[in-house]
Amino acid sequence: MPRTRRVGAIAEVVAALSSTVAAAQGPANVPLPDHVIRDQVTGEPYRMYGHRIVFTHWQYVRPGMLNWLDRQGNGVAASGQANLGDWDARFVTAELPRGIRITARKAERRGDIIPKERPWEARSLTLRTLLKDGPTYKLWALCTDAAGQRHACYYESGDGLTWARPSLGLVEYQGSRENNLIPDLPVEHVFIDPAAPAEQRYKGVMLVPISRERFEAFRTQRPQDWEPRADRRDVGQIYSLQGAVSADGFRWTSLPDLFSVEHADTLNIGTYDAILKKYVIYTRTWWVGTRDDRVAEGQGQVWYAVGRRSIGRTASETFGSFPVSETVMIPTSDLLPSEVLYTNCYTTIPGAPELRLLFPAIWDMACDATRLMIAASPDGRLWDWVPGGTVLDTGEFQTFDGGCLFASPNLVELGNGDFALPYSGYRFPHKYPRGHEGFPPNLGYAVWPKGRMIGLDAAQQGEFTMVAVVPPGPTLRINAVTRRGGSIRVEAQDIRRQPLPGRTFADCQPIIGDQFRTRVTWTGGNNLGLQPGEAVVLAFRMDQASIFALDFEPEAAP
Repeated sequence: MPRTRRVGAIAEVVAALSSTVAAAQGPANVPLPDHVIRDQVTGEPYRMYGHRIVFTHWQYVRPGMLNWLDRQGNGVAASGQANLGDWDARFVTAELPRGIRITARKAERRGDIIPKERPWEARSLTLRTLLKDGPTYKLWALCTDAAGQRHACYYESGDGLTWARPSLGLVEYQGSRENNLIPDLPVEHVFIDPAAPAEQRYKGVMLVPISRERFEAFRTQRPQDWEPRADRRDVGQIYSLQGAVSADGFRWTSLPDLFSVEHADTLNIGTYDAILKKYVIYTRTWWVGTRDDRVAEGQGQVWYAVGRRSIGRTASETFGSFPVSETVMIPTSDLLPSEVLYTNCYTTIPGAPELRLLFPAIWDMACDATRLMIAASPDGRLWDWVPGGTVLDTGEFQTFDGGCLFASPNLVELGNGDFALPYSGYRFPHKYPRGHEGFPPNLGYAVWPKGRMIGLDAAQQGEFTMVAVVPPGPTLRINAVTRRGGSIRVEAQDIRRQPLPGRTFADCQPIIGDQFRTRVTWTGGNNLGLQPGEAVVLAFRMDQASIFALDFEPEAAP
């Protein structure tokens, strides 16, 4: 449909949408009653928890509205009162998103991000956690020296690219305390708890085998927080989750009480979700059916021979007692039947804590190789793959990650604007009998230059309108690319769907070419023209273009 006809259709539907639709949402460009705006608990405007929007899913894209109109232009959608013939009503839409898709981009690989320069790290460096704390990038790892002795170590960086080994003076190594070694790192992953007292600022989760006596006592005291699969009699282990805390990230204290007793036998990621105000743990779980107990136990394979490795989630208001994880993501039918979700690598978009991501290591048992895909969620419970498939595959034969690779939190934004996800790469397949030569991993980065990891794309002409948000600042910057004949235009509207003065499509300076965090400007000004706390609705017209991020700045840059 030509753009002029489409605009006409939108005007018609806005004028004649049925009362049922209008009551729920309000037609486009028609002022909403004050009580509708004031009394909403869910709905517009959406709250932003950071300064950035990346279109990881359709959450921020308005789905649009439709109606059927009679010959007089009255809305008659789903009306049981209208007595119309086969062709007596016509179909119109308003703000339907058209011509756009969401697609993940392939990552570039960078290896050996921390060269092994000290004797305590001569053999290997095994990543635990990378996070950004204010201006400082912090990294925890386990290192192995030439004698096979394992140590916990800590690194710092100002840009995420060049790493220093701060002299902590905590552990003596070969007669000296001038090193970056720390006494212990019991947790599988480190996170910072913004809600905790100073002595518990750093937290983590760990997998702890427990005795049968403790298991039986736990089942009696907390009958809801354990699962039978935790008792692996074949390997002589009973699995449980436990926590540890630290004031500085170097000296750790294990908490005495068990979190839960469950079969979470691979990298478990803990975090504090400031939006939900809960502690959340993403775990290894198994997708397996319910056993028919009419057949005696032992007459068939055990559960882990038929189950598929999957991703679980558990949450609690305290960093203590947790219920058993619920499965939130399974190997979907678009994967191979031999593929499972081996690890989860939970993280978020830098600058947007509400945009939650997983980078599962998808392990193909048919070839003993792994690859990374991206899953996204608006709430941490509902997950879906970001279209685009594999973002990082097992490397070429004999390269540092040519056998298998596993990502670890967190996705970080480097000083130059690149997004980087740390991962451990192995020269040999995951289940290969790894000796001294095959075992040592190498630390690598999966890198998306200029933060262009997920794009909202229009191969030809496309258009969409966002839901209203309250931006953290009046200046809008866009990270986007267009072809030579393409462009992007933006219109800013208030929450009542009226264009802001001087911020219409016609007023917008077209965005053309490679624009990395370029300020969007209009003839009416170089910012959105909002007062603090006001909501804005952004509408986009795209032509052969991709949008990777929208950034809102507190003050307009010169």
